[in-house]
Amino acid sequence: MECHEVDKNGKKLGGGVSRRDFLKFCAVMAASIGLPLGAGSKIAEAITDPNRPPVIWLSFSECTGCVMSLLQAHHPTLDTFLLDLISLDYTRMFMTTAGHTATALRDKSIEENKGKFILVVEGAIPTKDNGIYCKSGGRTALDILKDVGPKAAFIIALGSCTVWGGAAAAHPNPTGLKGVDKILTDKTVINLNTCPPSPYNLLSTVIHLLTFNELPALDDKGRPKFAYSRTVCNNCERVYNFRAGRFAWQFGDEGHKKGYCLFALGCKGPQTFSNCPSILFGGAGAETWCVGIGHPCCGCAEEGVGWTLPLHQLGDPLYHFPPSHFARIDEPVGMGATAAAAAVVAGSVGIAVGAGAVLAKRLGKEEKKAKELSEKEDATVAKEE
Repeated sequence: MECHEVDKNGKKLGGGVSRRDFLKFCAVMAASIGLPLGAGSKIAEAITDPNRPPVIWLSFSECTGCVMSLLQAHHPTLDTFLLDLISLDYTRMFMTTAGHTATALRDKSIEENKGKFILVVEGAIPTKDNGIYCKSGGRTALDILKDVGPKAAFIIALGSCTVWGGAAAAHPNPTGLKGVDKILTDKTVINLNTCPPSPYNLLSTVIHLLTFNELPALDDKGRPKFAYSRTVCNNCERVYNFRAGRFAWQFGDEGHKKGYCLFALGCKGPQTFSNCPSILFGGAGAETWCVGIGHPCCGCAEEGVGWTLPLHQLGDPLYHFPPSHFARIDEPVGMGATAAAAAVVAGSVGIAVGAGAVLAKRLGKEEKKAKELSEKEDATVAKEE
């Protein structure tokens, strides 16, 4: 990290980052991952250590959305993240070299830092037919991961594709895509879900590993608790409308324009654990996360909720899906839409019983429409087959 002298007001006297700004960044970083502010000095020491462990970044079956998310980061920017905060020895996305030269540099770093480096994996891993559907340098992704993974000190699965297959692993999953922890079963994998993943969750995780040389506290799905301990609904700016029973019923209706809750449009916030509403994406404000732009949370952080279960807007073919998946987090996923919505609304703080009844009645009508539409679509598909 390049630092410069500052004047009495803390203003930089040259280029780079002032010491005051750098220490402030470290203090904020400590707070963001649930550490006491005093840990900021330890983070600063780890980041500025010239012998800090390198990061090896492998890209497999992905859409580059994870990298695009990093490009949008503002605090810090991508160049600061790559050049100052971590020691990135290999990534085919940002290296000036390519082909055999880049591969040779990767292998050299891995051998010299065996048992010390941090491995970041981006993209799902095809396993069908011995993984022939994703190759790099003549080797399959499956082969590379099995070779490199056991040599790493820590492994980070970046993005929902890398964690559980993501959108590409939806039925029928023709290439047999799997997540990293399904392949490296004898290693603890840190799973950073969402599609795309937050660059700040990645930065926080890497800095925690560099500072303490140990895993952050993980939940039962291998996700850092500092980022995945609360539901999207808990921190959503529309949660007050949710509790008051104020819902948008269609995109563009009056409730939608006023920022009402998107639960009736298929929002999976109550079922999805992620800090999206708290840290946002790219540092540009609330407009950079799903609900902030008026779109329901699609549950991309949860296997079996996001992507594998299509978004559901009652009565709209584009987002149509049987209402049985319209559930709250502490109820069975198979709960019907009417019962789930009524239970959530009736149990919310401060809502009148009448509002819950109105919502349940409305959902009952919409559920009937959705069922009729589903049967019609099934009949059309069967006829085409």
